[in-house]
Amino acid sequence: MSYKHRITASIILAFIFFITMASCAPASRQSAGKIGVVVTVLPQVEFVSSIGGDRVSVSAMVPPGANPHTYEVTPAQMAGLSSARMYAKVGSPIEFELTWLDKLIAQNPGMLVVDCSKGIDLIQSTDPDEPGIDPHIWTSVRNVKVMVRNICDGLTRLDPVFTSYYEDNRDSYLRKLDALDADITASLEGIASRTFIVYHPAWGYFAHDYGLTQLGIEQEGKEPKAAYMARLIDEAKQKNIKVIFVSPQYDERSADAIAAEIGGKVVSIDAEGARDYLDNMRKVAQAFKEALK
Repeated sequence: MSYKHRITASIILAFIFFITMASCAPASRQSAGKIGVVVTVLPQVEFVSSIGGDRVSVSAMVPPGANPHTYEVTPAQMAGLSSARMYAKVGSPIEFELTWLDKLIAQNPGMLVVDCSKGIDLIQSTDPDEPGIDPHIWTSVRNVKVMVRNICDGLTRLDPVFTSYYEDNRDSYLRKLDALDADITASLEGIASRTFIVYHPAWGYFAHDYGLTQLGIEQEGKEPKAAYMARLIDEAKQKNIKVIFVSPQYDERSADAIAAEIGGKVVSIDAEGARDYLDNMRKVAQAFKEALK
């Protein structure tokens, strides 16, 4: 065999050896890609990212500024969903999931669907004109601890080799949630008034955790009737409420009208569109503390 042929044969043998060794390596090491995870609302992005770290790529179906009760999925989102390996649904009866989840699953029937609400005690909406379950479970820091555990369980099912990695990240984030809960509890203990008015009643779970009472302006997802507005104004005056809370995703005109009648002001807090959950909840707690002092 000539020298040239010997070199060629050596290269071929080396290539075969490389391919053989690569095929025996764990799948998690072979793939340079991340686990695609899709969630419904932006706060869930932080939950998944905190647990999955550099092992996951997370996207939210409802984008910043959009209303999760009315948002419609785009064709591009639907196409992109086909590569996701996991969908972390809120699990409470939020309108987006009631309308779209079956369609999303049909687009990618092989992805794992994790119910973030599993193990959470759902509460009734505080809107007397719209009875039913309050879907905004993530406004409770204590509920988020359950959501985080459910997400971690989902990731370990998909990627069991990295179970300890996910569990360590989960425990680290749970400690941050414990600290946040303790700080909010301490900050709201001494407030004089415990009733607040908000346009979209998304803070029922927060109110439940910290002994507050939420009064919503919105009725059945619509602008309130004049009689109801008058009742809210009277109650605000009786209880010396001077702040009306609003969310960026909703019309502020009714809140502005009530604030004008009571000589108060409008303050924006975001339940649904804030991706930085820990930071946002500290800001929300401070806003409540200042409004209810």
